[in-house]
Amino acid sequence: MSRACRTCKIITDKNVCPICKSTDLSDDFSGLLVIMDPEGSQLAAKMKIKQEGRYALKIR
Repeated sequence: MSRACRTCKIITDKNVCPICKSTDLSDDFSGLLVIMDPEGSQLAAKMKIKQEGRYALKIR
């Protein structure tokens, strides 16, 4: 089951966020943003994303 980190918004299957090590994860999220080139992406810059991955746009 995929869950999104409330802190950095990455989507993960683990119980701990692989980026910020937070355990505050939610399974209620919507929107999916896939970042493949964080340095070249304007959306990644706006969302302050520094690593490749799948990210949630909205987390409830």
